[in-house]
Amino acid sequence: MKGKVLVTGGAGFIGSAVCAHLAELGATIHVLDDLSFGRRELAPVPDDRFHQVDIRDRAAVMRVFDAVRPERVLHLAAIHFIPYCNEHPAEAAEININGTINVLDACASSPGCVQVFVASTAAVYPIHDGAVNEDHVTGPLDIYGTTKLACERFASEFHLRTGIATIVGRFFNAFGPNETNPHLIPEIQQQLLSGSRTLRLGNLDPKRDFIHTHDMSRAMAALLEKCVRGHHIFNIGRGVEYSVREVVEAFERQLGERITIEVDPKRVRKVERMHLLADVSALKELTGWEPQWSIDEGVSTLLQERSTTFDERVG
Repeated sequence: MKGKVLVTGGAGFIGSAVCAHLAELGATIHVLDDLSFGRRELAPVPDDRFHQVDIRDRAAVMRVFDAVRPERVLHLAAIHFIPYCNEHPAEAAEININGTINVLDACASSPGCVQVFVASTAAVYPIHDGAVNEDHVTGPLDIYGTTKLACERFASEFHLRTGIATIVGRFFNAFGPNETNPHLIPEIQQQLLSGSRTLRLGNLDPKRDFIHTHDMSRAMAALLEKCVRGHHIFNIGRGVEYSVREVVEAFERQLGERITIEVDPKRVRKVERMHLLADVSALKELTGWEPQWSIDEGVSTLLQERSTTFDERVG
């Protein structure tokens, strides 16, 4: 993959993995990130291709696009930790919705921009017990999903307005190195690397579709290669779901030690969906992509990471 690619949120969890993969494929990567959650060292670009900008700053975003003139844009920048979004709905809307509008408008006015990828989420789907495909009715349960569904609408309007090829990727539960939010797997990782073998967790029975960030990066690259025109929406998941208990069992297997669980009432969600599983047949049929990282393989690498607090990771 040749040419300039600008990745918003490229110093974050998923963004850093995508940047590294696209660079390996030959792209010249630029990163736009305000480092509110990401870390500069995670963005695999030299300083002259790193742009520390808040996507809410419309003028600054426009200046970056004017200077870079990217051919492809991957818009991953967002605030996405669901509890935080629920507690700060105005901030979540300002970043996720207005920030997305700023990025899309910059794409529209940038000469040479021919393709845009907009990160959405499986949280746009309502409660459902089986696998969901892209035609499934939407119905978010939280602020994060609501803001991302709005972004999908703006992405569709953007394509109609500009004709620029537009891909919306509905991300399921990502896991892998360099996580910057205390989601389930990094929370387990953190507690275990601190030496504890008794985990304090919340809801134990809900199942989620966990996909490694390396597999997500390959999926996004494959979609960029195939979706060179039109407007498309794809689920990006592994197509396999695991309960919290099953995730803990994967850590047990890789540690070779017994782990006990204590339910922490403060971590228990009052409203919880029991299943969130991707039907990824559309992604596979179009691109030939297949996931390569199992839950055990991913957990094994996480247990080799240095133990740090999340304050250190995002500070």
